Formats: sequence, C-alpha cells, structure tokens
Amino acid sequence: MIVDTAQAPAGRTPLYAQLYVQVLVAIAIGTAIGHFWPETGASLKPLGDAFIKLVKMVIAPVIFLTVVNGISGMRELGALGRVAAKAFAYFLTFSTFALIVGLIVANLWQPGAGLNIDPATLDGAAVADYAHKAHEATLVAFLMSIIPTTMVSALTEGSILQTLFVAILFGIGLSLVGERAQPVADLIERVALVVFRVVTILMRAAPIGAFGAIAFTVGKYGVGSLANLGQLVAAFYVTSILFVLVVLGTVARLTGFSIIRLLVYLRAELLLVLGTSSSEAALPALLQKMEKAGCAKPIVGLVVPTGYSFNLDGTNIYMTLAALFIAQACNVELTLGQEIALLAVAMLSSKGAAGVTGAGFITLAATLSIVPTVPVAGMALILGVDRFMSECRALTNFIGNAVATIVVARWEGALDREQLNAALNGKG
Repeated sequence: MIVDTAQAPAGRTPLYAQLYVQVLVAIAIGTAIGHFWPETGASLKPLGDAFIKLVKMVIAPVIFLTVVNGISGMRELGALGRVAAKAFAYFLTFSTFALIVGLIVANLWQPGAGLNIDPATLDGAAVADYAHKAHEATLVAFLMSIIPTTMVSALTEGSILQTLFVAILFGIGLSLVGERAQPVADLIERVALVVFRVVTILMRAAPIGAFGAIAFTVGKYGVGSLANLGQLVAAFYVTSILFVLVVLGTVARLTGFSIIRLLVYLRAELLLVLGTSSSEAALPALLQKMEKAGCAKPIVGLVVPTGYSFNLDGTNIYMTLAALFIAQACNVELTLGQEIALLAVAMLSSKGAAGVTGAGFITLAATLSIVPTVPVAGMALILGVDRFMSECRALTNFIGNAVATIVVARWEGALDREQLNAALNGKG
C-alpha cells in the first residue's frame, strides 16, 4: 500500500496546523480581499495558477506509479477488465442520472423564465472561442487523443487519460514478464513513496493557492454579478447538494457507509477544490485518501483517474440545467422529444470533451451546436457566472469519484470495511 506515513502524526494535530483549517481561513481572507479590494484580489491570480501548476506537475507520475503498482500486484489480468467494466457501468449509470436530474430541475424550477432575451441581441463573439473548441472536441478526436505520441510524452503532456493508457500497458507488461520484472516493480514502489512525499510537501502550499484563486474570482467577477442570474446559480447549487446528499447518499448507505462522514473525511480536499475551482488540485490527495480508507490499490489506481474524465456528475447536472436555462431565457419552447435529444447529445459530448480545460463550458457549447433549437450565443448569458458554478461542478465531480471508488471496491470484494470505518470515524 502506497500511503505516506508522514501524513499520520502520532499525536493530536493542533487545529491551526490542520490543512483544512488553513485552507478555510485562506478562502475567507481571499474572499474579503477580493470583495473590498477587487483590483488587489484580481492581481493575486498567479498564486492560484502557480499552485495548480505545482499539483499538475506531479499528477502524471502519481497516476503512473499508482496504476503500475496496482496492476503488477494483480494475481490475474482478467481482474483488470472486470474492474474497468464495473467502473464504466457505474459511470454511465450515474452520469446519465445526473443529466436527467438537471433536466427535471430545469423544467420544475424554470430559472430562465421571464428574462425574455432576444437571441439577436446576444454577443456571440464572447463565446466564439468555446464554440470553436467544442467543434474540435468530437468523440473520435477524443479517442485518438488518448494515444500519446510516445510512451514518455504521456507523462509530460499533462493528459490524465494518456498517462492512464500508458500506465495500464506498462503494468500489464510488467505482470506478464513475471518474476524477472520484480526488481522493476520494487523500484517503482520505492519511487512512489518518494513522489507521494513530494505531494505531501506541495500540499502545504494549498492555503496560498486557495487564497490567490478565490481572491481573483471574487475580485474579477464580483459577488454582485450573481444577482442577475441568481436563479440559475441557486438552482444549480441546490440540485448538486441534493444529488450528493440524496442520490450519492443513498448509494453510500447501500454500500455501508455515510456520505456525511465521507465528506468530513475529505474536508481538506473539498476545501482545496472549492478554493481553486479545480478538482485536479486534489487528485493526488484523493488517491492517498481512498487507499487509506481501505480501497485496494488497483481499484484506486483505475477508478479515480478514469472517473476524472468519465464520471462528471456535477458537469452533467450543469449541462442540462444551463441548456434549458438558455432556452427559457430566449423563449425557446422545447418539446419532450427535443429535450430527450438534448440529453442524448449531452451524454455523448460530455465524453468527447472530457479532460479538456474548461470542459463544462466547452461541453455545453458542443451540445448546443448539435441541437440548433437553442442558440449557442445564449451561452453569453451565463459566461459571467460560470466561474461561480465551476466550484460546484468540481466539488460534485470530486465527491462522485470518491463514492464510485468505494462502490467499485466493494463490488470487487476489495474493500477493507474495518479500515474504511476507522478512516471515516477519524481513527485511521
């Protein structure tokens, strides 16, 4: 098991020294600076960007080492395909359910009703760049992009799926060679310990990154920008919270754990995602936390990185909710058939744009460009508040992947329940 023992101090850690408290304080200070001194807040963007770059720097080696270690430790390679099949079955089921939930809430809440926007008055140029990227994010292009130029480039180009692809191949190769490859497997395990210690060091900078990112968001866009589109933002946040507590909460209960205890267990990572508006910022820590919570190493190594591209519950809720908001705001009446078509297209386009920076907005553009009934230019309506919704998207995606990992581990009989209970009860 690759768990950095440096993160498990013998005594009780003082409150001020706990990472989640430091991040929480940093977010509060950053919010205040962004609100009262917006120009200063906006200028702090490099702090958030620098931290996210630091984390992205180690994501590829962390995924590679975790996956290779997990696969090489499998007794039979057939287990790899079985785990992947179960993970994708879970992803498809709950991603589709998230899209349906967004569709239902949009029809019941009607957040865009009454705005009476004339599509001809919208600034299409404001979203032209997103629309262009959306056209490039086809399913075929996405599948082709999984294959790296070289095995080494997969670790240097920043693509999670390319890294995962090469790691799976390398792990299978290592497993097939058998005993003669044991020195290589031992070396990889030792390198992993060093890399995870580096992750621990980088996480100490999390409060600084969260401070800079949240100060920039509030300073640049201003909390006041939420007023005009408050209905959409409120609908999205309420829907996401209910999805986590009710839907994922039910899944958690059926699996034998509490969603609330899981959220408490991941509080530092959740605050980091909230502050930086990026679930990638907490990916290395999630890998460690899931393994520490009793999920087998091979399950963690496969489900978490794959889920970051294919299990996007928050993004899916956002897509159907935002699409119907634009239709309602522009007084576009959609039939039930058109709404179902919108859902089907969203299900495919969400996979095509997976792993792309700003994937939520780009995927929405891809969906609207294929369903011409709703004007793509209508995205300009939500451009100003998209940043405030990206935090919620990232948080919901992050929680969904944590739940998926535990569920798949249980399905595989690879979940240590005593370890899970100890971790969720703060005894791990």
